[in-house]
Amino acid sequence: MPEHKPLTQRLKEKAAELGFAACGIARADAAPRTAERLHQWLAEGMHGSMIWMEERAHHRESPAALWPEVKSVVALGMSYAPAVDPMALAGRGEIGRISVYAQGGDYHDVVKRALKALARWLVAEAPGADVKVFVDTAPVMEKPLSEAAGLGWQGKHTNLVSREHGSWLFLGAIYTTLDLAADERARSTCGTCDACQLACPTNAFPAPYRLDARRCISYLTIEHDGPIPHEFREHIGNRIYGCDDCLAACPWNKFAAAAAANRAFHPRGELTAPDLADLLALDDAAFRQVFAGSPIKRIGRSRMIRNCLIAAGNSGSPALLPGVEALMADDDPVVREAAGWARDRLMRERAA
Repeated sequence: MPEHKPLTQRLKEKAAELGFAACGIARADAAPRTAERLHQWLAEGMHGSMIWMEERAHHRESPAALWPEVKSVVALGMSYAPAVDPMALAGRGEIGRISVYAQGGDYHDVVKRALKALARWLVAEAPGADVKVFVDTAPVMEKPLSEAAGLGWQGKHTNLVSREHGSWLFLGAIYTTLDLAADERARSTCGTCDACQLACPTNAFPAPYRLDARRCISYLTIEHDGPIPHEFREHIGNRIYGCDDCLAACPWNKFAAAAAANRAFHPRGELTAPDLADLLALDDAAFRQVFAGSPIKRIGRSRMIRNCLIAAGNSGSPALLPGVEALMADDDPVVREAAGWARDRLMRERAA
C-alpha cells in the first residue's frame, strides 16, 4: 500500500491546486516581537490617518489576541507577478499609472474565495478542527506570520520578499485549532542592498525596515482622505493609484515569473495605461462602471479624481487644461482645490 501523506503535505498540495503559489505553517506564537514593533510605529504616528490600525492594535499583537483558541497559522501567498515592467509608464505624463496589484480582479474576493475553499477542505480532513480565514480585512499581521511560516522575509521596504516570487504576493491566512507541524522561519537575505529605499520618490523609509506611511505614495493616493500635502505632489508624478517603485527595485523580483500569477489578476486592458483626460471626465456612475470588480472602486470617485488632477498638474500637458478647469466647480472641495493647483501648474507650462 502507498504511504499515506502527512496532513501538512496534502494541505500544501491542495493550496497549490486552488491557485496559491506559496503555503507555509507557523505556530500561533511564532512572531513574538510583532507587538513591540507595532506599538512603536503607532506611537510615532507613522500610520497617518489609518485610525483602525490604532483602534484594534491589541488584536494585531498576536493571533491569540484575536482568537485565543488558535494553535497554528497557515500562511498563504497568491502571485500577481507582472508580465511587463511596472516602471514602463514612468515618463508618460498624460497616462495614469495604476499599481500592478490593482490592474486585475479584486484580490480580496479572489484570495478569500480560495482561502474558504482550503479551510473547508482542512475541516473535512480533520473533523473537529475550527478555522478562521483572513485576507486584509481583519487585524492580522500577515507579513510577520508569513516570515515565520517560511514564505519569505520582510524586506527593508517592510513588504514580504520571496526567493521564488519576489515581492508580488497577496497574503492570506487560515487560523486553526489544529496543532500542525511548523515550517522553518525564512531568513532575510537583503544584506547591504538598499535599492528599495533609494527608489522611493518621497523618502518614506526613515530607516531600513521602517515605513512612514504619511510619506508613502500608496498611502497618499489610496488611504489618505483629503488634500495631498504639497510637498509630495510633484514627486507623485503620474501615479494615480498606489506605487510600485520600492517593489520593482528589489533584485529578488528577477526570479518572479509572470507564469505563476493567478489568472484572476491578469491586467484589464483599460487599467494598464488609462488616459488622464478620460479619467478626469468620469462622474460617479461612470467611475463605478469603469472600476467595477477592481479594488480601486473602494476609494470612490472623488479621491481618484483628486489623484488624476495631481497627475495632470505634473504632466506638462496643457491639452489637459479643459478637463482640469471643468473640475474647478466640482461638488467636492478637495477636488476643487486639486483642480486649482493643477490648473496653475499647466498654465505656467503653457506660458513657458
